[in-house]
Amino acid sequence: MLLVNFLAVLASVSTAWLVPVHEQDLIRFGVLAVCAAAAIEATRHIERQREYNRAPTVAYVDTKAVWSIAAVVALPAVLATAMVLFTYAMAWWRVWPRERPVLPHRWIFSAATVLCGTQAAVAVLALGMHHYPGVPATGFLPGFTDLLVIVFACALRWAINTALVMVAIALSSPPRSLSELFSGFGDQLLEAGAIGLGLVTAVLLLLANPLVLTGVVVALVALHRGLLLAQFQRDARTDVTTGLATKRWWRTLAEQYLERARTGNGTVGVLLLDLDHFKAINDTYGHPTGDVVLREIAIALRSEVREQDVCGRWGGEEFAIVLPNVATMEHLGQLADRIRRRIPQVVVPLPERDTVISDLTVSIGCALYPAEHLTGVDDVLVATDTALYRAKQAGRNRVELATH
Repeated sequence: MLLVNFLAVLASVSTAWLVPVHEQDLIRFGVLAVCAAAAIEATRHIERQREYNRAPTVAYVDTKAVWSIAAVVALPAVLATAMVLFTYAMAWWRVWPRERPVLPHRWIFSAATVLCGTQAAVAVLALGMHHYPGVPATGFLPGFTDLLVIVFACALRWAINTALVMVAIALSSPPRSLSELFSGFGDQLLEAGAIGLGLVTAVLLLLANPLVLTGVVVALVALHRGLLLAQFQRDARTDVTTGLATKRWWRTLAEQYLERARTGNGTVGVLLLDLDHFKAINDTYGHPTGDVVLREIAIALRSEVREQDVCGRWGGEEFAIVLPNVATMEHLGQLADRIRRRIPQVVVPLPERDTVISDLTVSIGCALYPAEHLTGVDDVLVATDTALYRAKQAGRNRVELATH
């Protein structure tokens, strides 16, 4: 981190006076800064959710790139550097959750990686464009050449920034595999969109009325609310390890099913499952292998239920299933026993060993709603948990039905 910070300072100082700063450049910088501040303020709640929910092993998608890319293309290098510092300082002030510990080194490092990429882009633009800073030259061939130079500079900026961040992630929190390090890498397409919007912003800044840039702010806010917010809501509903519903989202759906049953005279079955002696797997093979086992169990559970049934991870090695329109408690018990017989068939090969994990067993508690003394989801969960406890006490690897 210190090395990258030093390189960022060195590169920024080296390019600072590459192009002189004129009064018109300062005015354009001010316009960009106002638009950037407005966009950061308008999206700060969504960006805060991103900060809470982002995976620690995936490079952060920087939507602030709109403004720094525009500055790289349209302004002298020293003002492009200033725009990076301004947007990161603004985001730190308005986005970082106040209740979280202060971690300025992370933001400083993130800004430093962007600065390294920015200065590389500045060098490419200064060497390759006919008129730097500025829009592509007139004429088909000169204009096309300048456009290719700009695209290459932006791609280089992104590549340097992302590579430095991912190297830092790999060194500070080693991933279990390369696939984990690159998981969610497709989200980087969002940053490509931000870079493209930055190029449009640069052209508008140089050739159009500055008031037109309000449209870019509106577009960026719409991107956050229409795409990113929906993505984060989806992620918040999905357990990272198993791909099943999170406990909170499962409970929300279960409440909806119970309400429909209450008003429509239907039924809802609920199962709570606990893998037997799962701690021994973690102790023997390690938690990464334990996570693989949980994912395979989740796949098996989904294969045994209907499309309208909802499987969720209740916590640890516990799972919950809500099943609407189950005819009787007997039918629910038969389904639970089918799942119980399916779990021992799950086989998890270990690539680094000559053995496999199999013969897992599960204990299951069942409850059917409506029933006497069951008035809501909490009562149903207590009933299923009690039945699950009886299954554990009776020797595990069995199904117990709730008694009322």
